[in-house]
Amino acid sequence: MRISILLAAVLMAASAMPARSEGDVAKGETVFKRCSACHAIGEGAKNKVGPQLNAIIGRTAGSLPDFNYSNAMKKAGEEGQIWTSEELKAFLSAPKKKIPGNKMSSAGVSKPADLDNLIAYIESASQSSAD
Repeated sequence: MRISILLAAVLMAASAMPARSEGDVAKGETVFKRCSACHAIGEGAKNKVGPQLNAIIGRTAGSLPDFNYSNAMKKAGEEGQIWTSEELKAFLSAPKKKIPGNKMSSAGVSKPADLDNLIAYIESASQSSAD
């Protein structure tokens, strides 16, 4: 009986954890080079034209204190937009559609494999820089 309760608790905890992207981190780093003109991630990352992306997973949209976000991005955060891997994927595939009026100039990442790889890289780099 105790083992079944323990197993049930472990399974519930595991299902509550955010799913990791199925992409390739190394390939995602290559895809991120397209983003690096405006964004930085990793040790020592600073804001550029876009905000630095350290610890983005779990961050409220438009909430980095030292970055001047668009009103649209601030509003998204005020309305509860939290950056999960799934939400980033939706945003990065079509930024102007996901949050109309945001300042990001990219049209988005159209290839599903590139998008999966990019999310995997952001997850990896974001977590390692947050430690």
